[in-house]
Amino acid sequence: MTGERDLRTLLSGMRPELNPGRYVFTTTPRETVPEGADPVVTVTEPEGLTLVLPEEQAVSAGLRYDYVAGWITLRVHSALDAVGLTAAVSLALTDAGLSCNVVAGFHHDHLFVPYDRADEAVGVLKTLAAETG
Repeated sequence: MTGERDLRTLLSGMRPELNPGRYVFTTTPRETVPEGADPVVTVTEPEGLTLVLPEEQAVSAGLRYDYVAGWITLRVHSALDAVGLTAAVSLALTDAGLSCNVVAGFHHDHLFVPYDRADEAVGVLKTLAAETG
């Protein structure tokens, strides 16, 4: 199934959903995931393997981190070649003083925002959707 490409449709239908839990960004020097860790995102870089995983798994695996995030999924099925969704979402969050790390999955975009402001970020995104619709 092909994802949506129209920016107005993407924004008005994004339906941001806050996933439960606290997520952290960490890294390992190897290309293997530590025992007991089940990351929601992995990125291989020359410096090591980046993992985004639940905080309790990082603690159990003895992994260091310094950023705790809330994980928001945009429930609209966006096409990977859609133009402008990341920019519009990032701008709205920037205007609210919120940092955001974006990861595109095959079906949805995922945002990692400061954990203590995650509910606020969802509100900003819902407002953006309502103003676009």
